[in-house]
Amino acid sequence: MQRYEVHPAHSTSPLQLTRFDPAPLGDNQVAVAIKAVSLNYRDILVSQNTYFSPIPDGLVPCSDGAGEVVAVGKEVRGLSIGDRVATLFFPRWQSGPPEAASISGALGAEMDGALTEHFVSEESGLIKIPDAISFSEAATLPCAALTAWNALFEAGNLKPGQTVLLLGTGGVSIFALQFAKAAGARVIITSSDDSKLEHAQRLGADHGINYKTFPDWAQEVLRLTAGQGVDVVVEVGGPGTLERSLMSLRTGGRIAYIGVLTGLAAQANPVMLIPKVASIHGIFVGNRAMFSAMLDAIARHGIQPVIDREFPFAEAPAALTRLRSGGHFGKIVIQVGN
Repeated sequence: MQRYEVHPAHSTSPLQLTRFDPAPLGDNQVAVAIKAVSLNYRDILVSQNTYFSPIPDGLVPCSDGAGEVVAVGKEVRGLSIGDRVATLFFPRWQSGPPEAASISGALGAEMDGALTEHFVSEESGLIKIPDAISFSEAATLPCAALTAWNALFEAGNLKPGQTVLLLGTGGVSIFALQFAKAAGARVIITSSDDSKLEHAQRLGADHGINYKTFPDWAQEVLRLTAGQGVDVVVEVGGPGTLERSLMSLRTGGRIAYIGVLTGLAAQANPVMLIPKVASIHGIFVGNRAMFSAMLDAIARHGIQPVIDREFPFAEAPAALTRLRSGGHFGKIVIQVGN
């Protein structure tokens, strides 16, 4: 079997393709022939060993995979050979609020991830996917889609008729656009690329703001909302954009704080939380129960994940380069098996 491993010491090519022999299956484990994997910005940080926690040399990266069950342990009851499944970012977080134990062991950082032909997981770390969803589409869901779902409907408490601000046109933001419009919300989205803004508006965005044309884009958000501000900001930028996101909020608004696209070193002044009577909720993907609710909504509304480009397994490093370039719109997928 083949898999990719992260070796950060190889500064020019930290992602290395290797061969391995699968270990015997445990009683509660499931073996999956991975068919597709999608990339997240987190995978760049992992490959560079600049993630929140140190990355062990030889780690198999990527949290997001989908495939077919090819073997089950003798104690497995909920899955069978031939089932179509996706990975869970947090295999131990099944429901309820996050706890230290439930959000330990995240795939692709603390535990080996899905960028492999043969993936082994505890049964609890996999979820069945509907037949109507392709493996490539299912592979986009475990991190970006679930993060967007949590941001809007769990932490954000988004209601029909409310207004959402989305930063950029990466995976999380595009899923949030699709989910928000399906829920009857108004969407404002930002980008530095007018063609991406046009694409987002074809997907249903009500307004697009080019943040190069409007570097003080919070003022443009306020103009578009008649000075009121938005109800929810899906904040993927991090410290470098947080202050403007706070300025964009209405009184009593909510920020779903997700990303670090502007880096980890910048600092932001959260003083605007006080006069805005606003809240910031840190979002770290979500649990199995949220994933199940999201799958129901995807099926009910006929939502199709937006895939920027698909790469063959042999070109996984090129897929990571595409992600790093920032030129993508939606998700980047790697085809692993037939």
